[in-house]
Amino acid sequence: MNVLLIGSGGREHALAWKLAASPRLGTLYAAPGNPGIAASAELVTLDVTDHEAVKSFCSEKSIGLVVVGPEAPLVAGLADDLAEAGFAVFGPSAGAARLEGSKGFTKDLCARYDIPTAAYQRFNNAPKAKAYIREVGAPIVIKADGLAAGKGVTVAMTLPEALAAIDECFEGAFGDAGAEVVVEEFLTGEEASFFYLCDGTTALPLASAQDHKRVGEGDTGPNTGGMGAYSPAPVMTEELSQRAFDEIIAPTMRGMAEMGCPFKGVLYAGLMLTETGPKLIEYNVRFGDPECQVLMPRLESDLIELLEAAAKGELAGKSATWSEDTALTVVLAARGYPAAARKGGAINNLDHAQSGGAVIFHAGTAMKDDQLVANGGRVLNVTALGSSVTEAQANAYLAVDRVEWADGFCRRDIGWREIAREQS
Repeated sequence: MNVLLIGSGGREHALAWKLAASPRLGTLYAAPGNPGIAASAELVTLDVTDHEAVKSFCSEKSIGLVVVGPEAPLVAGLADDLAEAGFAVFGPSAGAARLEGSKGFTKDLCARYDIPTAAYQRFNNAPKAKAYIREVGAPIVIKADGLAAGKGVTVAMTLPEALAAIDECFEGAFGDAGAEVVVEEFLTGEEASFFYLCDGTTALPLASAQDHKRVGEGDTGPNTGGMGAYSPAPVMTEELSQRAFDEIIAPTMRGMAEMGCPFKGVLYAGLMLTETGPKLIEYNVRFGDPECQVLMPRLESDLIELLEAAAKGELAGKSATWSEDTALTVVLAARGYPAAARKGGAINNLDHAQSGGAVIFHAGTAMKDDQLVANGGRVLNVTALGSSVTEAQANAYLAVDRVEWADGFCRRDIGWREIAREQS
């Protein structure tokens, strides 16, 4: 089977790496891909916003499955147009992608179907939002309604910080994504993520993970797209996983079907584990980044078989097999991230860094005059396995320290909460 993978980040490199291991794969194409993905796929120049061009490419290359990695093409309806043309596509329709494309839509869904989540209000102007915030006080959470590349959320611990976040949204910091805001209750607990493959009616549980959103050690500093992750997350017990499915995922699937937009693809539930049980923080409608980079090394099943079943509505009776090892990934980011990142710095010694069994997934990289260089904020994902989070972390940082990149930095404490529990 020929497969087209849409995307260019670390998530897509992890998907390409796993797709390439399938005995069912013919040729893997990636648009646009990156230098790391080039080791597993044929990179193609294709404007994914031009849906007619994508359909023409799929016809020309006899594509049997299209895998859409990032959220923006899904929100823009690429899956709809490909499916209408008769192509099997892994990813939700534009209607279903609203679960990520509009935080307000998801909060309203939660209210309608009694899905546990933080109390909230929606606003389309700054004065009313500020009046509400002054009324309820801080800490409080402010979210740009639309897609903001993981950076449209402010967890404001003080009133001035909350008011400034409102100004940031309505003054255009996140473009159209900030034209409306969701103001949420601050939840106390520990965050975890769980992933489900969905085919419109069936939701197949995959695995848990824990991301590290803030840029600094001990979860300090501004939010980022994610500085590292590990899987599985033991804090997500079997009991909590079942509750999350029963109370959050199942009613979401039912609700989306009732609204005429059944969910197909991967449903990524960001959860807060509170004293009263799991509550939904947000949905993403694609694999997480960097969570995908710890899920794929643990997945023992054929990825093509699973994604094709989700695309064709054939997940019933399917199962996914996972390694019992822990996978941990450390994001190497460019200095300045999450603000203006320093691009163009040379990166070397990746082969040696991977010689101990680690895998390095490329995110923001490019080739310039036969030299690998940084070309983004989050640049590399250094991933390693171990029998525990402690061991996986040690193996990952051993590889990190072998990478030669003067402009790179990383958090040195990925997995810190679980390591503290392991050592207690």
